[in-house]
Amino acid sequence: MNPDIVYEDDFILVCHKPSGIATQSAKIGSPDMVSILKNYLYRKNAIKKEPYLSVIHRLDQPVEGLLVFSKTPAATKKLNQQLNQSGFHKVYHAILTGSLPQKEGTLTDYLLKDGRTNTSKVCSPHTPGAKKSILFYKELGPVTMGDNTCYTLAEITLETGRHHQIRVQMSHAGCPILGDRKYGPKQIHSSIPALQLFACNLAFHHPISGNPLNFSLDLP
Repeated sequence: MNPDIVYEDDFILVCHKPSGIATQSAKIGSPDMVSILKNYLYRKNAIKKEPYLSVIHRLDQPVEGLLVFSKTPAATKKLNQQLNQSGFHKVYHAILTGSLPQKEGTLTDYLLKDGRTNTSKVCSPHTPGAKKSILFYKELGPVTMGDNTCYTLAEITLETGRHHQIRVQMSHAGCPILGDRKYGPKQIHSSIPALQLFACNLAFHHPISGNPLNFSLDLP
């Protein structure tokens, strides 16, 4: 598989991850973005040795969109510092199966991850292990999909980056993301094969030069 490279220099690589491909996988033989990109870097490098590539942030396997990887340890350190200090600006588009509480607003919940089932749920703030989760949303308008049903297109900006955060918070708010087989309705129309969640904008500062970088994809 040839990766869709959006930007690359000596320190970072930004790519367009397809839906259905894991960011990083422990399963032998399963394609993931790390192995795909390492193969790409190995092929293009005149010196044939395993390339350095570090995961900075992840997208769920069914989510399509922008990912940045670092190509040097120094870049990894700087990008991780930005990520931990909310220096990354991440915007998503989601097609929702219900109506949000308001046209524009904030959702604040506490989430608890269950490692056994690879799921998260909304819980009490006093639950051991609970993490505060904040996102901002804005309705962009109605959208009609292949099943001829009208849904809601929303723009979502993450303040925090929790496990399955957008999917869990949207479901808890009464408007699960279309195509979400984990947190959405059990019956999903066959014409909607994939989760309708897209990482369409990513902004951060270059780890070496410090220059602001902003990348966008033309996604729903």
